[in-house]
Amino acid sequence: MNQADVASLSIWQFSIVYLLLLLVIAIMKKAKINKAKELIWATFRMTAQLVVVGLILTYVLQNPHPLFTILFLVGMTVFAIHRVISQNRHLNKRFKTIIAFSLGGSGLVIVVFFVCVVVRVSLFNPQYTIPLAGMIIANAMTGLNLGMKSFVTTMEADRVRIESLLNIGAKPSEILTPIVNNSLETALLPHMNRMLGMGIVSLPGMMTGQILSGTLPMTAILYQIAIMVAICAVVCISVFLSLYYGYRTLFNDRSQIAFPAPN
Repeated sequence: MNQADVASLSIWQFSIVYLLLLLVIAIMKKAKINKAKELIWATFRMTAQLVVVGLILTYVLQNPHPLFTILFLVGMTVFAIHRVISQNRHLNKRFKTIIAFSLGGSGLVIVVFFVCVVVRVSLFNPQYTIPLAGMIIANAMTGLNLGMKSFVTTMEADRVRIESLLNIGAKPSEILTPIVNNSLETALLPHMNRMLGMGIVSLPGMMTGQILSGTLPMTAILYQIAIMVAICAVVCISVFLSLYYGYRTLFNDRSQIAFPAPN
């Protein structure tokens, strides 16, 4: 199969898929789940965003320029950082700064490594850099949100125990390090579960897309394995750096801890 053999979708064919939403809405009504409006809005927003991105990507790929690729990378990174920080508004400024540098730095480093060392193409090649960066940075954002949620929730739930340990002389680092470790594990678990079931339970999106576009299955598989390892690395690094250095901003020189407010 080559590029010319790929079955294209007309607007009419594409529109048919929205009929499935009627089935979802019917089930939600039957189950008395009053989220139909949210589902419709989410679908509309997703469609609008992806259509706009598709138009922009079409222009960028037809008119490749390093500046376009850089702007895309910066835009992805800034949006990802904003999403994580907006979910953790009650953290202090130093913690937020650490999150921003951890997510932005680890994401861009892994993207550069993957594109330039693994794939061995120019970083300014939008055909490779933009979609690969999207997968890497988006997963880092999701993993970091999950890790932060686990960390903040545990801190609040264990407030009494933590304060009791501080009162008997325990160091804040001794108390919070296990929480950091557990939160890192929580962030990594979904990705590891995906890796365990991949190829048996599911065919991942990147691999499926490449096969549909005419790429040889083995080539698609190698790309998928490589991107999954890269995603695992960026999630681990970004969450570890954010929590390991961020938790230190929660206590002062007198070993008093300022508890972050739950999301």
